[in-house]
Amino acid sequence: MKQRILQTLVQHECIPVAVLGFDVLCQAKSGMGKTAVFVLTILQQLVPVPGEVGCVVICHTRELAFQICHEFVRFSKYLDAKTAVFYGGINVSVHKQQLQNEVPNIIVGTPGRILQLAKDKLLNLSKVKYFVLDECDKVLQQLGM
Repeated sequence: MKQRILQTLVQHECIPVAVLGFDVLCQAKSGMGKTAVFVLTILQQLVPVPGEVGCVVICHTRELAFQICHEFVRFSKYLDAKTAVFYGGINVSVHKQQLQNEVPNIIVGTPGRILQLAKDKLLNLSKVKYFVLDECDKVLQQLGM
């Protein structure tokens, strides 16, 4: 029996545009598949280079960062892309050690921690080709972010 794959309107509209390399600005209700849009299109296009960060995803909470990282890991099971999540609330030395051991190709994190790692020159973002600002209204709403 064939399994039918359902696609939401957001996915139907945005995935073809994103795969062609265009920027996408998307707004939809929770649960409509927005995360899958950027995760799948980035994994489709990203050519992982060892030691280089090719994608950065910024989100407003640790929990969301962790969930998005999990989706990248889940969908890249058979790919060579390495994914890591960086957020505040834990000692920065943990992230420093992680970056020294292996630089991930995909980074998901909160603005403060990503900025701190970049300012401390622990994170080189010069090769980033894909940038996602998830729930940008909430990220930009808070002055600290």
